[in-house]
Formats: sequence, C-alpha cells, structure tokens
Amino acid sequence: MTSTPDDVHATGSIPDYLIRHATLRQLQVFETIVRLGSFTRAAEELFLTQPTVSMQIKKLAGVVGLPLFEQVGRNVKPTEVGLELFEACRDIFKTLSNLEMKISDLKGIKRGRLRLAAITNAKYFAPEVLGQFSAMYPGIEVALKVTNRDRIIERMRNNEDDLYIMGQAPPEDIEVESFPFAPNPLVVLAPKDHPLVGQKNITLARIAKEPFILREPGSGTRDATLRVFNSLGLRPQVRMELGSNEAIIHGIIGGLGISVLSLHTLTLEGTKGPIAILDVEGFPILRQWFMVYPKGKELSLVAKAFMEFAMGLQTSMRERMEKIWPRFSEFIVKDAQASNPDHASDKNKVKQGT
Repeated sequence: MTSTPDDVHATGSIPDYLIRHATLRQLQVFETIVRLGSFTRAAEELFLTQPTVSMQIKKLAGVVGLPLFEQVGRNVKPTEVGLELFEACRDIFKTLSNLEMKISDLKGIKRGRLRLAAITNAKYFAPEVLGQFSAMYPGIEVALKVTNRDRIIERMRNNEDDLYIMGQAPPEDIEVESFPFAPNPLVVLAPKDHPLVGQKNITLARIAKEPFILREPGSGTRDATLRVFNSLGLRPQVRMELGSNEAIIHGIIGGLGISVLSLHTLTLEGTKGPIAILDVEGFPILRQWFMVYPKGKELSLVAKAFMEFAMGLQTSMRERMEKIWPRFSEFIVKDAQASNPDHASDKNKVKQGT
C-alpha cells in the first residue's frame, strides 16, 4: 500500500516521506531562520529574496504536516515540532559537514573548503592573509565572515565555521583551543593637529581629561582600554560611543575626541595620514590575534593547512606593524626585556626571542 500525506504519521513512514518530498535547501532555510530568529536575516545570509524564503518554509511545513513557526509579537519562534526539526537539521548538517571534510581529506588540500570567521578589527588583514593562502591553494573554496564579537561567539557555539580569528578569549562557558599568531597593538590616536602630538610620555591622567571616543560595550578594544584606566583609578571623559573603527577614525579627524584603536586600523595610510599616534604611558597595549576553534573539534586537512600557514606569518605581521609605525619595534624589545629580565643585557638574545 502506498503512503499518502494524510497517513504518514499513522504508518510511521514519515522519514521516507521527508526524504522524497523535503529538500536540503528547505532544511537549510528553516535552520537559518530558527538560528537567526528572523525570515529577513535568513534571506540576507542565504542571498535569497524574502518571498523565496517564505515559499520554502510553506512547502516544508506542508511536507511535515504541522506549522513550523508561530508569531510572537513581531518575532517568529519555532513551534514544538519546529524545535524537533531544528535539532534534526543540526544533526544532518553536522553529519554532512563531517562527510565533506573526510572527502576533502581524501582528495588532499588541492580541493576543499575553508570557512573562516573574524572579529571586526581583523578585517584589516584577514582578507589579505586569506588571499595569500588562496594563491598557494587555488583549488580551495574560501569563505570569510567578518562580524562583531557577540556574533562570532554565537557562530562558534553553533559550529558554523572551521576557524575563528579573535582578539581575546571567548567567555569561560566555551572551551576552546587558541593560538596566538600575530600582534595586535592598541594605540592612542589623535588628529594630526592635536596639541599633544609630539609630546613624550604623556600621563594617562592627562589623557583622561581629553574628550574620548569609545567603542561599544562588548568590544575587546573597549575592555582593554578601560582596564588600563581602571588600573590607575581613572576614567576617560567619554564624549561618545561608536560601533565601528571607521566611524571612530572619522570622529577623530573631525576633532570630536581621541581614542584607542588597533594599529591595524592605520594599515592603508599609516602615520602619514590625518591621524597621529600619541606617546602615552601604558601604551601600546601589546595584545595578540588568536586563531581559535572549539575544543575537541576535528579540523579538516584544509583548516590544519591554514592554521600552519597563519602561524608562519608572525614575523611578517610584526614587520607590517613596524612599517606602519617604526617605533613599534622599540616596544617589542622593551616587552621582551620585561619578560626576560635575566637576559635584558643581551640584546641579541632578546631580539631572537621576540
């Protein structure tokens, strides 16, 4: 006897029915909506129109035979069967991802796919690093997602990418493997005509009197900056908070205040442009960029190759910082001397250890 949509639940043949009538694309659309909590955001992520997304969900709900979403105010939430289907989708996609990874490993690194997600500040160098890697392995398909810290952590929890570039460790509730691979110094920036430009050893107390532009809450740059001020019992005179480095740079140029940003933000113009680096006590803050992935995650051959490639960039990335700001090498040496006081007198050893 042939099963029909009306008796699939009774006959227990729904898995077979889903296989024949649902598509992986429909499941992908559904999973994306649940994960992002929005039909609109799902359409944007999948590069589909919203009517197409709605049609795919309508067809999938027809196959399942029950509503998959319910309207709660302006938001959509999965129904009980929707939650069950979501968990099933995650299992299916995890299995397919593992299969794809094993197939890539069997092919070697001549072919495969690398999914990389990077924190917003890393956009100043991540595309270049990825481009160099792609030049070495032209057969590998690469994808780069640049977003804020909260979204990176969300993607990591959902295991959406192979590797993540971050400026600081994620929350303690996520166990990760992390490897430093490039310097990420934070410096105090001011417009070229600021009266403090050219002064030496400016105290943090003096900086605290200046109008200050701060990154938004949750930013690693913001947290690191406030820790320096807090260590001396000071608070910056915050004039405004902005959510992007570009907005802050324009604010500095416009005379709205000074700020602390990654030296990477000056990659294009360096100190020859309209921005100057102030010589302030406690700065630069010598942070690192980390390559991160969830603990226990099995990396593909492609991801391992990219890890090795990135780890080999430490010297060139440091040289990049020195090109932007020649004084950067001074602070590297000072940091090495502070870390190795027993060898401070031996400059050659210090230089070899940096």
